[in-house]
Amino acid sequence: MARAQTSIRKDVYQRILELGPVSKAELMRDFALTSSSMTRLLDDLTDQDIIRVSGLGTSTGGRKPILFQANPTYRYLLGLEISRIYSTLGLYDMQLNPLSSIRWKMDADTTPERLTERVGVETERFLAQHGLQPGSLLGIGVGAVGPLDRERGLIRSPEFFPAAGWDEVPICELLERRLRLPARLDNGSNTALLGEHWALRGQSPRHLLYVHAGVGLRAAMMSDGRLIRGAADAEGAVGQMIIATDGPRFEGRGNHGAWEAFVSVRALENRVRTQLKIGRPSLLAGRHPDTVTFADLTEALEADDALVKEQFDEAAAYLGIGLANLINVLHPDVVVLGGPLIEAHPLVYETAVATALKNIVSGHEYSPAFSLAELKENAVAAGAAFMLLQEWTV
Repeated sequence: MARAQTSIRKDVYQRILELGPVSKAELMRDFALTSSSMTRLLDDLTDQDIIRVSGLGTSTGGRKPILFQANPTYRYLLGLEISRIYSTLGLYDMQLNPLSSIRWKMDADTTPERLTERVGVETERFLAQHGLQPGSLLGIGVGAVGPLDRERGLIRSPEFFPAAGWDEVPICELLERRLRLPARLDNGSNTALLGEHWALRGQSPRHLLYVHAGVGLRAAMMSDGRLIRGAADAEGAVGQMIIATDGPRFEGRGNHGAWEAFVSVRALENRVRTQLKIGRPSLLAGRHPDTVTFADLTEALEADDALVKEQFDEAAAYLGIGLANLINVLHPDVVVLGGPLIEAHPLVYETAVATALKNIVSGHEYSPAFSLAELKENAVAAGAAFMLLQEWTV
């Protein structure tokens, strides 16, 4: 019985967090509780300062209803993204409002130990900045590049990290030791999806697909508000979806014609470098091809460089083909697209969506909506913080 009561408390709190300000009558429609039981539960949460009375609602003929909302300052949350290019640490309140954030580049010196120490130092700075005590923190959620062992809090063997030492890293243990806080780990695409689902809560999407295009391709799917998980934590495996059987392998590994061989930052860099080496005209022609980076490509794209635009167009079209494959299998209500490649220029998003729509096999009753990531580069860290709220025993 105690476990059931705890579960109901948690569910009611999550509903208040999502809908607030919300009245008791509105909550009663979602839960099979008597009026007196709901009153006791709300009184208990209010007495503990977990929720607050936020005012009075509109009367429908009788007394104005009391409105409740989650107390944003009851505790605070840390969210950390660990990716191949950069890491982001954010401090959030209990309504996922960002209070402080910092991002740093992942370079050859960013070992797990140095990253952990950086997180500790920045956390102390956040607390001092906002006049908070360490005890006010609920914990730290981590969204990281896979593969992972979530249950053991391990980052297994991610590819393309600039620093050595990232194999079999007990990241949760390292962070818990440094911060003296609980740490939780999940794939970055999953936490980004949690963050985007929170950002879209006003639209109440039931089936949400998130695709991130950066150094590699990552994807996550949610159905009826729950993450869909497989037997392995291999978020990057979606990049191995074959979209051209006679296509290249991505940097000599994986499947021939894999999606990420056409749609990723590194693939785009490699294709442009190859074209420059054979003498194609470009604003980048004066550079040594091997020194050209993705940042150079985005600048050239803004300057309407024909070669670079051609390569971005091609990558965007292949992105759309892969999206169509996923949509035809998963049938999401909403498809959210994010990541450096998608955010590089509007034409990437526009071309990808147009291509996907042309290749979706559906009846007249089905047409998914598309959206750019609302939280952009903060999605992974914000979603990692929200993961703590989902797991919190109220």
